Amino acid sequence: MTTYLLALDQGTSSSRSIVFNTQGQIVASAQQELPQIYPRPGWVEHDPREIWRTQLRTAKEALAKAGLTASDIRSVGITNQRETTIVWNRKTGAPIHHAIVWQDRRAEPTCVQLRDAGHSDTILQKTGLRIDAYFSGTKLQWLLDNVAGARAAAERGELAFGTVDSWLIWQLTGGKRHVTDVSNASRTMLFNVHTNQWDANLLALLDIPASLMPEVLPSAADFGNTADDVLGGAISIGGVAGDQQSALFGQACFKAGMAKNTYGTGCFMLMHTGGKFQTSANGLLTTAAAQTSTTPQFALEGSVFVGGAVVQWLRDGLQAIEHSGQVQQLAESVPDSGGVMLVPAFTGLGAPYWEPDARGSITGLTRGTTLAHIARAALESIAYQSAALLLAMSRDAVANGGAAVSELRVDGGACVNNLLMQFQADLLGIPVVRPACVETTALGAAYLAGLSSGVYQSTDELSTLWKAERHFVPTMEKSRADELMARWERAVRQTTAA
Repeated sequence: MTTYLLALDQGTSSSRSIVFNTQGQIVASAQQELPQIYPRPGWVEHDPREIWRTQLRTAKEALAKAGLTASDIRSVGITNQRETTIVWNRKTGAPIHHAIVWQDRRAEPTCVQLRDAGHSDTILQKTGLRIDAYFSGTKLQWLLDNVAGARAAAERGELAFGTVDSWLIWQLTGGKRHVTDVSNASRTMLFNVHTNQWDANLLALLDIPASLMPEVLPSAADFGNTADDVLGGAISIGGVAGDQQSALFGQACFKAGMAKNTYGTGCFMLMHTGGKFQTSANGLLTTAAAQTSTTPQFALEGSVFVGGAVVQWLRDGLQAIEHSGQVQQLAESVPDSGGVMLVPAFTGLGAPYWEPDARGSITGLTRGTTLAHIARAALESIAYQSAALLLAMSRDAVANGGAAVSELRVDGGACVNNLLMQFQADLLGIPVVRPACVETTALGAAYLAGLSSGVYQSTDELSTLWKAERHFVPTMEKSRADELMARWERAVRQTTAA
């Protein structure tokens, strides 16, 4: 009898559900947009009820498209936008406020206070994270301090906190389970990644009652069963991971030194470091990787703020193209960028630069420059930023006794652009590999659920399922690639010059 796995992929802009067979192939999928709420500049929220409604609708729709019922699904895996913070009443299940989304910056004043008070190194050593409003801890503190009656209710044990995975599990199980996994917990700034436990001192530092916190499990574990009336029958929930760790898992990057890059609106690169916790000397974060047991596993992570979004800027800002799919054709109409460098620091620069005040620039313009040159420079900027990340990761790996990254596995919407992927391989001097299934975020969640439910026996078995669709092999001389990266770094310095 064929067994299927259902992955729930709850993202920032949409909720998706994908049914996979045991070979990791997509059987059916459904997607629904999730409305964004912007109450004030720098504030970003979601309606938690809408997160649940859209996710449930897509799950039912994907099952219907596949012609399957709950009894055909062996297990459910969940992957989610990370750091987004929800607090709800344990008795009624009602959220006390909108979800505060990972992009939200309202907690920055608290972060300034923490940094000024000298807590940066303690938090880095315990959590692997920089003090930043990006993470959940200060968002949770803001909710307790700014929603009427919230702190008193929390101190009475009446409230529950969770990232999106915990909220979905609460709903799926009819309020029976309040749990999360290590990969999501590691993004809160409240979790000790060495002990895999909530850290009492960090909770006290932010004045957060421990009763709010969910139970933390490995990423492949028993997270409970769906209530009978949710999907038409009880299904085990066997896998949970934050979206980027889930993509690392779905790319079968299970060993130290293996890396993946997700090319979306921004770019997220993760390199597995095995059981070794290492802080970066090159501007990267340390995070918990998806774990199949209680043994800690780690990864280095870096993010590019503007990846595919630079193509949207070409379309909507410059009006150089009518739709995003035209960018490759326009860029390929010239042999190179003609010396043009575009640094898309529209909202500052992320890792490894961490220059929040940087602003975008275009350099190298001549009378011969055309829109095609600018389009090509825009595409190439995605590869330059990603190359800077991978080079930083390799330096960290070598400094910690490991080897430089020898292959980059890619996914996300922009990885279908062959020109971009070839240029990425040329800059890095290593193969760039695009998998047969680019829905690796959802696939990782499905694989975790399959491991915990006995569909798969080991990560070795999952490695055999991973298939490449295309290898992009470097064709550029290393001296030329080094010269181009040096020009890129000069262009970056110009964006940050006072």
